[in-house]
Amino acid sequence: MSRMIGTVSRGVRAPIIRNGDDIVQIVVDSVLEASKDAGFEFNDRDIVAMTEAIVARAQGNYATVDDIACDVRAKFGGETVGVILPILSRNRFAICLRGIAKGAKKIVLQLSYPSDEVGNHLISLDKLDEKGVNPYTDVLSLEKYRELFGYEKHRFTGIDYVEYYEGLIKDCGCECEIIFANDARAILNYTKNVLCCDIHSRARSKRLLKAAGADIVLGLDEIMNAPVNGSGYNENYGLLGSNKATEDQVKLFPRDCQPVVDAIQKKLYEATGKKIEVMVYGDGAFKDPVGKIWELADPVVSPAYTSGLEGTPNELKLKYLADNEFAGLSGDALKEAIKGKIVEKDANLVGNMASEGTTPRQLTDLIGSLCDLTSGSGDKGTPIVFIQGYFDNYTTE
Repeated sequence: MSRMIGTVSRGVRAPIIRNGDDIVQIVVDSVLEASKDAGFEFNDRDIVAMTEAIVARAQGNYATVDDIACDVRAKFGGETVGVILPILSRNRFAICLRGIAKGAKKIVLQLSYPSDEVGNHLISLDKLDEKGVNPYTDVLSLEKYRELFGYEKHRFTGIDYVEYYEGLIKDCGCECEIIFANDARAILNYTKNVLCCDIHSRARSKRLLKAAGADIVLGLDEIMNAPVNGSGYNENYGLLGSNKATEDQVKLFPRDCQPVVDAIQKKLYEATGKKIEVMVYGDGAFKDPVGKIWELADPVVSPAYTSGLEGTPNELKLKYLADNEFAGLSGDALKEAIKGKIVEKDANLVGNMASEGTTPRQLTDLIGSLCDLTSGSGDKGTPIVFIQGYFDNYTTE
């Protein structure tokens, strides 16, 4: 009988990781111990993935509010800073905002609406329609926003993020003015010194602002991109991908991850004789249909991975073959015809109708999303994920 199980994703428990821990050895030992406990064997092209958080924790890659303030003050001069297009998050941005506010005299905070970049809504599209507001062109003051929409609380957190961010800024002894606009250039009517806090659209925002005559334009990726008073840092992403660690400290996105995944792959090969792919993952890339939140608040899903995870899926759509090319077949004849088609498929199926509907994303984005859902973000205690059968297909026995 043919094998009945395809892809299997397992959350693997690990010790609580501390600064200075040998993350490579901990991951290897945890996976090997899990195999003994669960009774699974290793195969070539199995995947071991670890959340970015445990890599950053082992590295001690942290920065304080005061570190952020020092960097902002040095780069913007301690005067008025336009802080534009941040996401609405207590975990991701609130502490960063405190640091920014402590490093400036005044913050002009420009919030996108009706939602932030990753889908956290201030208000609904229906409310915009009802009030006759055009989010593509209309710039709203805080007073106008309150007049039109009142005090709206986030569906899941119960937070009015406008009020929350305003309070954070003022509590740091910083003046605050809030506007609502989706065009990055709207901030230039208030200040020429701008900190772009958007994630995936940051390059465009910077380009537009510089072309429109801004004086200083930086992104969150350029704050804490070097050590400040001995702090952690990330030379590529700065504050992007950071998370709240304590009330006065953030954990930064990990750095130098490639040597980590390569070393884990090497040690696992020495222990198992199998070439196992390894990656570091952060947020998955998927959208919640109820809350409308696009999960990816990290700058990338995976900051490092071994070479076998490069590329995109190259798959045929089985139901397309069954309903079209092999519509007249059934049973074993259909099964064998489809298997033959898979064996003969081209190395690159781009443009082939038989691949239509397969997921056109990077392997690391797909696998990272699977890992994020498997490990969760709470108290499961499984920051390592072990995946088998991901690269199998209908012909694999």
